[in-house]
Amino acid sequence: MSWLNLPELNVAIFSFLLNFLWEMQQMPFFKVSPEFTCTDVVNNCTLATVGDVGISLAAFGTVAVLSKSRRWILQPNWWQVSIFILVGIVITIIFEALATGILNRWQYEDIMPTLPFLGTGLSPVLQWLIIPPLIVWFVSRQLSSTKRTSSN
Repeated sequence: MSWLNLPELNVAIFSFLLNFLWEMQQMPFFKVSPEFTCTDVVNNCTLATVGDVGISLAAFGTVAVLSKSRRWILQPNWWQVSIFILVGIVITIIFEALATGILNRWQYEDIMPTLPFLGTGLSPVLQWLIIPPLIVWFVSRQLSSTKRTSSN
């Protein structure tokens, strides 16, 4: 099996591409120092995206353990996708609470809607509701197409 057919690699690639776009678009919802250059913003978004890839891989791994297969993503069912999403949301809520709380890594702008009681920004939560199904869709299509072309 080619390393390009590894589900984890495909999850990481599509997670990086989709989450980087999201991170860049949600920047107005976070307080940014006026001294930040465009390069600083891109660097911070890239670092956040690497964290998002880690979350995606943790969520993927959780589903793989529960499914007893790393290839679950080829034909995912509703509970696998739901767990993939849920793990991402739970990790995000924990990280956001730490980052905006005791670690003081970032702050939300006033325009960021937050979840009641938790105080987690709505944008990071939406990120983990919207992007994981897209990752599953892209990876499933990618691995299915490579499987078809390699069998011809």
